[in-house]
Amino acid sequence: MTVPSIQLHDGTSIPQLGFGVFQIDPADTAEAVTRALEVGYRHIDTAQMYGNEKEVGEALRSSDVARDDVYVTSKLNNGFHRPDDAEREFDRTLADLGLDRIDLFLIHWPLPTRYDGDFVSTWRTLASFDETGIVPVVNQVEVHPYFTNDDVRAANGRHGIATEAWSPIAQGAVLDDAVITEIAEAKGRSTAQVTLRWHVERGDIVFPKSVNPERMKENFEIFDFSLSDDEVARISGLDRGEEGRTGPNPDTFDYVPD
Repeated sequence: MTVPSIQLHDGTSIPQLGFGVFQIDPADTAEAVTRALEVGYRHIDTAQMYGNEKEVGEALRSSDVARDDVYVTSKLNNGFHRPDDAEREFDRTLADLGLDRIDLFLIHWPLPTRYDGDFVSTWRTLASFDETGIVPVVNQVEVHPYFTNDDVRAANGRHGIATEAWSPIAQGAVLDDAVITEIAEAKGRSTAQVTLRWHVERGDIVFPKSVNPERMKENFEIFDFSLSDDEVARISGLDRGEEGRTGPNPDTFDYVPD
């Protein structure tokens, strides 16, 4: 099964479906990523904060899949926004992954209440690591049927920025939803597959996480069916606004790990 790619404004492309390793224990990460690559995933999303970059790198280096065929994302930890710190930590991410390059390096959280609110200088530092310019190619934000985050998605679209949806199934909260269940039963699919397909139909990039091989495979098999416009609209209609968030609001999130 071929995963479609999203064209980014810098001329590169990113697989629309990836494998996320958030909350996967480092001891289990290498095996999980190895299994994901065997299933067919070619986009791995990790972060310094996850504590498993080394294990992601271990799986990538031991795989038969060529490095150029895998899109690798990591993220700057919250304690390192100052330019000198960000430069040092980028080098550490490369060292921990055991790679000479990564495809995407994100500011994990903007932290507007810290660093005098100057996340722009952090962004300029990260942009200097490459030659793609200042406009981000992607914006990774919480998106799922209970929090469609359409204003941010629309702003991204106006600037040619692709939307990556974290918490795509609302940490499992949408999987028992009556509307999604009805559509899933009609399609002969799981509610997770229908939810991920809803993201794909809307043009978002998703990277569900699972250490269960069968669930990994199930999450990957979302490109051989489609949803009608009406079905997409029904799922979008489940939006609960701010009450639907499962994670923190980036406007107020203020956490730096010890």
